[in-house]
Amino acid sequence: MKFPVLTLITLSAALSGAASATSYPLTLKDDLGRTVTVKAEPRRIVSMLPSTSETLCAIAACEKLVGVDTYSDYPQQVTKLPKMGGLYDPNIEAIIAQKPDLVLVSKYGKLEGPLTQAGITVVAVNPETYDEVFSKTLTLGRVVNREAQARALVTRMKSDIARVEILTRNVVRKPTAYLEIDPTPYSVGPNSFMGVLLTKAGARNIIPASMGDFPKVDPEFIVKANPQLILGVDAKTAGARPGWNSIGALKTGRVVTIPTELNTMLGRPGPRLPQALRGLAKIVHPELFK
Repeated sequence: MKFPVLTLITLSAALSGAASATSYPLTLKDDLGRTVTVKAEPRRIVSMLPSTSETLCAIAACEKLVGVDTYSDYPQQVTKLPKMGGLYDPNIEAIIAQKPDLVLVSKYGKLEGPLTQAGITVVAVNPETYDEVFSKTLTLGRVVNREAQARALVTRMKSDIARVEILTRNVVRKPTAYLEIDPTPYSVGPNSFMGVLLTKAGARNIIPASMGDFPKVDPEFIVKANPQLILGVDAKTAGARPGWNSIGALKTGRVVTIPTELNTMLGRPGPRLPQALRGLAKIVHPELFK
């Protein structure tokens, strides 16, 4: 018997979706090291991380969200959802009032205790390294029964990142760079997801891996490292710090504040990582994007 091509494509898609459907109950180890069992496909989810909110929407699970943290602002539909507070000031009562069957949290903030005591399933999903951005996306896909969509998202993200890498990989002059994420100052190590993006953007990070993924840095170390490019702080602020006027980046005017939207994307280990990389590469090597 012959079938129309469209019918075969539809049947193939249906079979693929069925093959990748999550089987419940699903037991996994979360990023707090706890063994957690998700009894059935979650229908009412509270996300307490902006990156998690973005990822859920990117894998076609936005309609499951019934509440998000204060800082979840992308995509547009999450801005209309009830706000549940922030990482360190969560509104436990508001979360419980939404009657969620799953709350997705960071491994920081200690939210899991009171919510678990309230009988709510809590899973900590907290990507910090570059590779974890992709592995945790797949984990979220399993948890919410969107495995096929999660795999497709990861494939698409890696493809978009590769397009930028083609431009920056063979650049001869890669400036040494310091990326500031907090004026304390805190920076990014080369193995963090942000540090990997900095390298892929065609820069050489002055922070060694031995300092950790998101280290607090001695300002004297930065002066001695003498970066050719400083990102994340304005020239006036940098110039006012003791000894910083001797740094090459200040002498050549390569001190760049990062636009707000790009800065937000850079700080979220989620589906907009390729856009963040492209924006960062444009700052490091503007000549490649003329």
